[in-house]
Amino acid sequence: MANHKSALKRIRSSEAKRLRNRYQHKTTRTYIRKLRGTTDKTEAQNLLKEVTAMIDKLAKKNIIHKNKAANQKSKLTKYVNSL
Repeated sequence: MANHKSALKRIRSSEAKRLRNRYQHKTTRTYIRKLRGTTDKTEAQNLLKEVTAMIDKLAKKNIIHKNKAANQKSKLTKYVNSL
């Protein structure tokens, strides 16, 4: 168990950040599934904008790797263009 006040605070803040990151990551994955499930091109294009912003935000905060973000955005864009 932590002995220092700062270590205790670090534990609390780390847990809060972990939960926030998990929530954001899970929400993004849900939106990606929704985008892949859609067949309407205009709806897909609107969703793509939203999902791309979410993916960029995750990469910026180092929740996911920047290359993974780039690959996901690329594949989703190809999917939307193929509709």
